[in-house]
Amino acid sequence: MNRPLVLLVCCAALLAPFALSQSADAPAGPEMGRLARALEGDWNTVEVVQHGKPVASGQGRRGASRVRLTGGGTALVSEGHSVGSVGGDLRWFITIWWEPASSRYRFLTCFRTAKDSGCELRGTGHWEKDDFVNDYEETIHGRPVKMQDRWTEITPRSHTLTALQDSGGGVMTPYVVSHDTRQD
Repeated sequence: MNRPLVLLVCCAALLAPFALSQSADAPAGPEMGRLARALEGDWNTVEVVQHGKPVASGQGRRGASRVRLTGGGTALVSEGHSVGSVGGDLRWFITIWWEPASSRYRFLTCFRTAKDSGCELRGTGHWEKDDFVNDYEETIHGRPVKMQDRWTEITPRSHTLTALQDSGGGVMTPYVVSHDTRQD
């Protein structure tokens, strides 16, 4: 057999799994592509506001997350863990997908803290210019409260995630603020 041909066949065999995995997790559409470009990667996270109050430097939760496309590019999955003297231990698993019928992103969120754990469908997401926003409601002290997760200042190296809640009269107040920076 011709040596260049053998080399070509061997290279193709070695690279085939990589080509398949890249195409299998390529975004399933432009909506998932935009979301993946904004959030996919390995991130370090630091919380600077907890329960609506700034936390002292080094006291908020610190941790890491991995965000990746999965399911043939149909879902973006975020898995992470952070811990701090303010806020305690938090683990999460979040899945976001595009729902064509409603022209919205949907969220499945799973959180575990020292006191609680569980999963729920949590809101619908959309883009507001360069910000990615998830609107949802939570029951707090027996009444429904409008909530929002807002990813802002999105760059290839960082972004800010702010959890906001309606503090009355439609005024959204930051409840938790995290700054995420890409791991090298």
